[in-house]
Amino acid sequence: MERIWEQFKEVAMAIFPMAALIIILQYTVIGLPPELFFRFIAGVVMVGFGLFLFLVGVQIGLLPVGEMIGSTLPKTGKWSLVIGIGFILGVVVTIAEPDVRVLASQIDDVSGGDISNTVLVYSVALGVGFFVAVAMARTLFNIPLKYILVVSYGLVILLMTQVPPNFIPISFDAGGVTTGPMTVPFILALGVGVASVLRGKSSTSDSFGLVALASIGPIFAVMLLGVIYG
Repeated sequence: MERIWEQFKEVAMAIFPMAALIIILQYTVIGLPPELFFRFIAGVVMVGFGLFLFLVGVQIGLLPVGEMIGSTLPKTGKWSLVIGIGFILGVVVTIAEPDVRVLASQIDDVSGGDISNTVLVYSVALGVGFFVAVAMARTLFNIPLKYILVVSYGLVILLMTQVPPNFIPISFDAGGVTTGPMTVPFILALGVGVASVLRGKSSTSDSFGLVALASIGPIFAVMLLGVIYG
């Protein structure tokens, strides 16, 4: 019960400042039509309630399951299975990420359907899945994170010279939205679970580097789309 109360306070502190600012602006500067303002208030209530339920679900479901999966896989002794499951989980969790779907729908509208919602979502998901697999391999074989980051972002810079200019900001936005409320908790828990059962590993350092790598995948994926569409 105490943990639920803590989640409620976190949601209130996250939403209240924004709602209070809009309300102040409504009566001082903006002057929205009453119907639209009441829709905003209703939206704030529904978002707050939904976010509260989501965070409770993360705590009681996603985190324990992700960590359990991560701690069970290395015990099989099959490193290919760990890397393969990491790829699959990276893909399916990203498909469920609400931030990715919001970005994809906006790009679909702006591009007039040239870059469809479905193509972008699944491309980003495959990019995340690939780099989650890379992160699993990094944890398993103790590969320094800095080397992977240097090589990955070096390739990103090279790709930028071959991609149409309008795809570059989209790719980096895609990298940002994948680090959302669905992907980060599950991927972090997965990384902690995998690292915690490997002898001589630090679960903290290994799992947190995993999110840094996962965010590179969408950048690659969208830039590759730019090469194809370009």
